Amino acid sequence: MRSEPALWAPQPQTETSAVDGGSATVDLSALRRPSGGYAMLAVDQREAMRAMFAEHQTEPVSDEQVTAFKLVATRTLTPYASAVLVDRQFAFDRVVAERAVAPGCALIAAADRFHPAHGELVGEVGIDPEVVPERVRDQGAVAMKLLVLWRPDTDPAPRVDMVHRFVARCREAGLVSIIEPVSRKPLDGRAWDWDEGVLAAAVELGSLGADLYKAEVPLRGQGDPDEIRRRCAQISESVTGPWVVLSSGVPQDRFPDAVRLACAAGASGFLAGRAVWASCIGADDVPASLRTHAVDRLRHLGDVVDEAMTRRRA
Repeated sequence: MRSEPALWAPQPQTETSAVDGGSATVDLSALRRPSGGYAMLAVDQREAMRAMFAEHQTEPVSDEQVTAFKLVATRTLTPYASAVLVDRQFAFDRVVAERAVAPGCALIAAADRFHPAHGELVGEVGIDPEVVPERVRDQGAVAMKLLVLWRPDTDPAPRVDMVHRFVARCREAGLVSIIEPVSRKPLDGRAWDWDEGVLAAAVELGSLGADLYKAEVPLRGQGDPDEIRRRCAQISESVTGPWVVLSSGVPQDRFPDAVRLACAAGASGFLAGRAVWASCIGADDVPASLRTHAVDRLRHLGDVVDEAMTRRRA
């Protein structure tokens, strides 16, 4: 029999992040489990989520279908998550209005606007002007997240400037700032290495003042465990402050081990969606699949994080 979720009270823990050469004490406790680790759920996927549904049906995927999934996933899974990340386009206002987030789970607002370009669903990203920090704070958010596309052939100045502006917006509103750099192909057709982009993004963007850094798992969580740990250790050396991993690109069955390896090398948990709920899309009974398979996966991932944090303190 599945035990009832424990609804925890955040522990008083703080982090110090460098901001434009200075420092500020930032309280990250609302995003954490009692162990000090992060077990955070993402449901902010947009056209990528629509594409997942399209793989299982012939009729067009409506906005309401995507929104409905986000709502039921949020209601079902947030009792087992320390925080949940939600997007404005499909779900944020509905999640707030319907009180879909469980007590003890913090709310994160996605502050990025995605644009299709270069043959990619998300080819360009900017700060969404419709996500007003003070408004989402008043709606209950404690943090905002910004996706950043790192390409080896593009000028770093615009993305560095975007991160600085985003961090400042969060700071002014009293919100935690989370950045999510992802490695993308060059636009000029040159040869490239995805993994090298993951590490280069951490060097470039990991000390710009964001309170929490969200990274792709080196080697997509596959291959030699020692090499995955070594590359995660490089991210730890590059990032000022705590960091977590995302699950995109990592096979679902490999993600728990990927989290374990990353935490052994300095990460503090995860902020992930696909590894938790992606297989529920297309199920005969989606709510039931979320209540069983997705809940089990999320609870197991939380245990992995707790064990890693216990080992770190030992």
